[in-house]
Amino acid sequence: MEQYIQQIKSKAGFIIDMDGVIYHGNKLLPGVTDFVNWLEVTGKKYLFLTNSPERTPKELQEKLKRLGINVGEEHFYTSALATANFLASQTPDGSAYIIGDAGLIYAMYSVGYTVNNVNPDYVVVGDPRSYSFEKIELAVNLVLKGAKLIGTNSDISGPVENGIVPSTKALVAPIEIATGRKAYFVGKPNPLMMRSALKRLGVENKEAIVIGDRMDTDVISGVESEIDTLLVLSGITAMEDLIKFPYIPKYILSGVIDLVE
Repeated sequence: MEQYIQQIKSKAGFIIDMDGVIYHGNKLLPGVTDFVNWLEVTGKKYLFLTNSPERTPKELQEKLKRLGINVGEEHFYTSALATANFLASQTPDGSAYIIGDAGLIYAMYSVGYTVNNVNPDYVVVGDPRSYSFEKIELAVNLVLKGAKLIGTNSDISGPVENGIVPSTKALVAPIEIATGRKAYFVGKPNPLMMRSALKRLGVENKEAIVIGDRMDTDVISGVESEIDTLLVLSGITAMEDLIKFPYIPKYILSGVIDLVE
């Protein structure tokens, strides 16, 4: 086990999922404070990566600060930012009709995109809290007129304090069905997001490790990007779930606490 942990700790770059790895809702998970301190003290490069597009890096930074972790906002990367960067590379200075919250709108503005409800290049959907028939109707007609349909992430649902809420893939589905057009999803498990993270960290894939709690997003995107993966059992996945998947993580620990105890 000691050798196993030393192999993980020898990595230069850490790509770390947030919910289920760093916190559950508003509760910090055991060992996280010591783990982040270790990243800082040893000079490791690290990025908190989340498929959730609704918060800006500043809002994520403030959330961690409330939980007692103080790091710069440059350490946060979301599916909204990945989506904005992808669209900027495809169609520089384009426009989009956006169904999403502050994090997505901020990301799109940050790459020089404008909001366009008439003839946009893209219709972009990302976990909106304000979702209505009127917005779906407009999105459908814009896609039929030629706008390309983009989803920030392919999550079907997500946990909240009082149960489960539909996520981006479920909310895009009515637009796909009504138009007959398929959306392109940028966030995990799309390896595009991992490659963007590697560029931000400035490390090669062999020097990095992905730490996550989900086999269907974190681990598979690491595997497909040829980055070593560490599955932590502090979130959504249990050991008995591994048999359901045709691929495996390189490392498995109960949580990040195992790296610092």
